[in-house]
Order: sequence, then structure tokens, then C-alpha cells
Amino acid sequence: MKFIPTDIPGAWIIEPVRHGDARGYFVETFRADLFADATGIRCLFVQDNESFSTRGVLRGLHYQMGDDAQAKLVRVSRGRVFDVAVDLRRDSPAYGRHVAVELSAENGRQLYIPRGCAHGFLVLSDDAQFQYKVDNYYAPASERCWRYDSPALGIQWPVEGLELNLSEKDLNSPEFHF
Repeated sequence: MKFIPTDIPGAWIIEPVRHGDARGYFVETFRADLFADATGIRCLFVQDNESFSTRGVLRGLHYQMGDDAQAKLVRVSRGRVFDVAVDLRRDSPAYGRHVAVELSAENGRQLYIPRGCAHGFLVLSDDAQFQYKVDNYYAPASERCWRYDSPALGIQWPVEGLELNLSEKDLNSPEFHF
């Protein structure tokens, strides 16, 4: 696996190695020992989640607060998405900054998002199957959202030619301000 640091401390782009032949391929999508050796992060994932969305669906920017905060390891097993993490840790040198990466079934890339970051994605393909591991259980009472298009964040979502589809919760989320 190749581990690529990002501008957000503790966030990593991970490129697993695919071993393929005429029959297809095999890939290790997570190994705790390699992850810890490369990143210095030891985490115990407690829940695996999957979502399915169609072109133009934008989910986010979501996070959980306090003791319910979650670190996530995200990947796409079908389709293609524009994935974003925003650092919300006030003591971080990257507070308010974001990292964006295209994740797809084809490129196999993953993004590790540390606790204290908001997360969102936009589906670029006809549909997408999105997988994520989390290190803390879902706690609806602790969930919060920021608007995906908050000017203060400066995220350049690749929305040209897409009809956006957002939930009411995401449409009515407050804008992020420093």
C-alpha cells in the first residue's frame, strides 16, 4: 500500500496494490499493521457502512461531535465520487482547510479522515457504491452538518453539467464561518 499525506494532519490518501491476472484482481483494502506503521495511527474500526447514490447526489458535510466523533476510512467499490474532508479541529494548523480527492472503483484510492473533520462527497458517475469504516458508532444526537458550498471553505465542487440532489438536512445546513 502507498500512503500519501495530505494538507490536513492525520488525513491520508491510501493507494492499495491490486494483484491481477486474466481472472480479475485481489486487493487488501485495509491492514492494521501496515496502516499503523505508515501513518503512526492505531485505530479500531467498529462499524462498516455502505451507501448507494446516483449521479449528482451530494452528501455532506457531516461530522459527529465530542466523544461521538468518528475517524473514517472511505472508498468507492462502484462508480466515481469527488470526496472531501474539512478540518474542524480549532487547534489544528489546517483548521478550516479541506482536502479533496477523486475516489473510484477504477483507481481504488481511499481516504482516511481523522476525528474532528467533516466529510462529504459528490457522485460523478451514473451511480456509486460508497464504503466506509468508522472507529465510533453512529450517534444521531451528535451529528452536525455544514453547508457544502460555504464560501469560507472554498471547495471547488465539480458540479458543471450535474443536477445536484441533496437531502433537506444538507440543503438547510448552516454555512461554515471562521
